[in-house]
Amino acid sequence: MTEHLMVFPDHDDADRIADDLRDEGFTEVRVVREALAGEDDGEDHEWAVHVREDMVADESGAVESGLRERFQALAEEHDGWYDPDPTARG
Repeated sequence: MTEHLMVFPDHDDADRIADDLRDEGFTEVRVVREALAGEDDGEDHEWAVHVREDMVADESGAVESGLRERFQALAEEHDGWYDPDPTARG
């Protein structure tokens, strides 16, 4: 199993990308609001697309590497950023 997190400034981009990934058949795809500690509800927030894929057995192999490259490029294309290991986040 692998997990990935892409964060986007635009909610519509996050929703569209999540829909595309769901259509491709990833195990789980969720859109969540990313808010920094102490932010007010009225402030702008970023939108995260969390992807979990159960069918990747070798997390150091070519499939995992390809997913990381793809998600990194997708995040950059939409002025976002990519976290290749969201389980390590605080």
